[in-house]
Amino acid sequence: MAKKPKKEEKPKVHKDLDGFRMDIDSFGEISSSFPIDRLNEFLNNNVEDKKLKDREDISEIKKGKKK
Repeated sequence: MAKKPKKEEKPKVHKDLDGFRMDIDSFGEISSSFPIDRLNEFLNNNVEDKKLKDREDISEIKKGKKK
């Protein structure tokens, strides 16, 4: 009996990352469907940085008031 090919399902992702895709070619080069700045902005807004969690001024940094 022949095996049925697996149907490639789209992974469940955050609504802001809808359409995001990453590929790695045979040389190990990573290509993405989103610009790196957009990915960094999403991560900054949605992922807590463990190294910065104990800082008192983290809320100001996230808002962009301090550098």
